[in-house]
Amino acid sequence: MRNSGWFHMLTQDVISMPDKWEYPWFAAWDLAFHTLPLSMVDLVFAKTQLKLMLDSLYLHPNGQLPAYEWNFGDVNPPVHGWAVLALYRAERAQCGHADYAFLEQCFQKLLLNFTWWLNRKDASGKNVFEGGFLGLDNIGVFDRSSPLPTGGRLEQADGTAWMCLFSQNMLQIAIELSSINPLYSEMALKFTEHFLWIASAMDSVGDNEDEMWDEQDGFFYDILRLPNGHATRLKLRSMVGLLPLCATTVIEGQFIHHFPETAKRVGEFMTRHPELCENITSLRTQGVNGRRILALLNEGKLRRVLHRMLDPNEFLSDYGIRSVSKCYEGKPFVFEYAGGKSSVEYLPAESNTGMFGGNSNWRGPIWVPVNALILRALYQFYQFYGDDFKIECPTGSGKMMTLYEVAIEINGRLSKIFLRDEKGRRAVYGGTEKFQNDLYWKDLILFHEYFHGENGAGLGASHQTGWTGVIAYLMRISALLNPEAVLKTESAYAAIQVASDKPTST
Repeated sequence: MRNSGWFHMLTQDVISMPDKWEYPWFAAWDLAFHTLPLSMVDLVFAKTQLKLMLDSLYLHPNGQLPAYEWNFGDVNPPVHGWAVLALYRAERAQCGHADYAFLEQCFQKLLLNFTWWLNRKDASGKNVFEGGFLGLDNIGVFDRSSPLPTGGRLEQADGTAWMCLFSQNMLQIAIELSSINPLYSEMALKFTEHFLWIASAMDSVGDNEDEMWDEQDGFFYDILRLPNGHATRLKLRSMVGLLPLCATTVIEGQFIHHFPETAKRVGEFMTRHPELCENITSLRTQGVNGRRILALLNEGKLRRVLHRMLDPNEFLSDYGIRSVSKCYEGKPFVFEYAGGKSSVEYLPAESNTGMFGGNSNWRGPIWVPVNALILRALYQFYQFYGDDFKIECPTGSGKMMTLYEVAIEINGRLSKIFLRDEKGRRAVYGGTEKFQNDLYWKDLILFHEYFHGENGAGLGASHQTGWTGVIAYLMRISALLNPEAVLKTESAYAAIQVASDKPTST
């Protein structure tokens, strides 16, 4: 029977829904994104929503979060640590005080969830993660929620990247809590080590077929590991290979200054395991204002991934970052195996096949939430590299930009989905003339689930004011931030407070 393993759940709460027509259906990772726009109007309610999913009536005794109504036991990306930290920092910036009780309460429950991931989704015990569905529906060659037709298992670049980001979020929370209880510095050490082990598993020394990083292509791919032990990369360029970019976090220099013993022990760990830092930016390397960075991409890899991401013929649309590379338009990626073959074609809008229930919503369209995580990563990299790092944007244009400028550029493209163009039309409405021109409809913005990869028209569920409503938060950032404030402060929220005291440069 569906959800029979979730015997402990007894829930009768007000929950932020993905969409009005799906009530009372909920989705845990959607909800984590909902809390950002919610925090702009009701911070207390936003915090309550995050705490709800971590409550004992929801969180499974084994530490798993319920995924969504139809299958509590499916696997959603572990983004609640990121959301908890975001709300904590937003409140501190807006209200001038830190809610350590909220942060500590969530941290204890997130520890249970982190341990569940380690025990249940790392089948080989080598810090590479499977995950299954992971919220990206049909983005891959195979249905991630079903047994593989080849047998074996799928080691997912996005699942492993999510765990890297989870490790970084837990590290950041531990750093915040160490200011009131120095014992949390031990947890900061623990999660630094976790990050390094996972990062090394994604790309160890050498160029081997069982690693997710492909040196020739300059991109991350899923690994198909067959029952006989043979491993091969599924060389499909998609959001799966961009999410490792998102596993990026800067550590402010003052933490190292305040906790020299922890910094010393991290140094000793790296000395014992130099191979773990071989292919990432070393934690010994200082960036702007003495910052250190935890990232899956060193400078060389960052440039190669951005080269593809910012290419209009691959991921960069006029309306944001596509979920699958445009290079597969009319030329599908095909993977052949004994007894059959599977393919993925770039589909900027709706599906042209009944595969996976008839959806193609992750095979080309633009999704605001994952774009938001990419923007977060670009701001983090900018905080570390500063104005010295420049990249061509768009690829092939000859125009060089700092990573801050790249983030503003992508943010502006996402915003174009909702804003009127020079003809007074909104891309979100596509060719629906009633919404474009009618006096009573033209200003009632719909926040669709995802958007056409070429023209920005809204697709899927018609009113995801939480999931897609993240655009309100992103537009606020682009309006209030300036590069000087980003380099000066520890977070976007703090930077907004600094920037609001002076004229903006954007």
